[in-house]
Amino acid sequence: MNDEILRIDSLRLNRGAREVLRGVNITAARGELVALMGLSGGGKTTILRSVAALEAFDAGSIDIGGVVLRPGPLPKGTLARELRKQVGMVFQLHYLFEHLTAMQNVTLAPLHVAHAAQAAAEARALQLLESLGVSHRKDALPRELSGGEAQRVAIARAMAMDPPLLLMDEPTASLDPARRQELGDTLRRLVAEGRTLVVTTHDDDFARDFADRVVILAEGEVVEQGNARDVLTNPQHAATKALLQGRAT
Repeated sequence: MNDEILRIDSLRLNRGAREVLRGVNITAARGELVALMGLSGGGKTTILRSVAALEAFDAGSIDIGGVVLRPGPLPKGTLARELRKQVGMVFQLHYLFEHLTAMQNVTLAPLHVAHAAQAAAEARALQLLESLGVSHRKDALPRELSGGEAQRVAIARAMAMDPPLLLMDEPTASLDPARRQELGDTLRRLVAEGRTLVVTTHDDDFARDFADRVVILAEGEVVEQGNARDVLTNPQHAATKALLQGRAT
């Protein structure tokens, strides 16, 4: 049995004359936390957006649990629905719907995409919120949540369709050290349950402590990858060294 959940082959994406992604190859296995790292502008977030079918690409392919994305228009209809079952995304700024409570944000996709029964959707949402330590905030609006609470609600929303793959864009960007540790523990728990996480991050300490593998990107290409601790402790490529030096200065 192939435990590979994500396979990105020869991914290319242009914006005008600029090559944003230049033949990217990345895989992620079930129960693995992969950190995409690199200096700003390297293509990390663009890769996540391409995998989530939020951005069209020009060449290559993306296979998410057997749902295959190819160059051309963004998927619609059946393909889009199948994709939503395979992948959830947590944005850096969370993007919770401001007029909906935490519970309503989490039940939105199950109710309107999967057409689940209200009671079943709410029971699942409550279970997720409880597992993430925010069930007591289920009736709060996003503006009433702290940054850490909003992030956990966003994770619950991304998990509501029970996708095997979760994408997270800079999850530690606005967290203090205590919240960062809590988030890392939460993500490791999700991985232990068999979920696959692909996160972008500039935080090498976070990647070293919690990621299984890192993929270093520079100017739209993968330049180094491997065991997180090995790569970040003994970097081989100039781009990895520059990333770590930038963190130290």
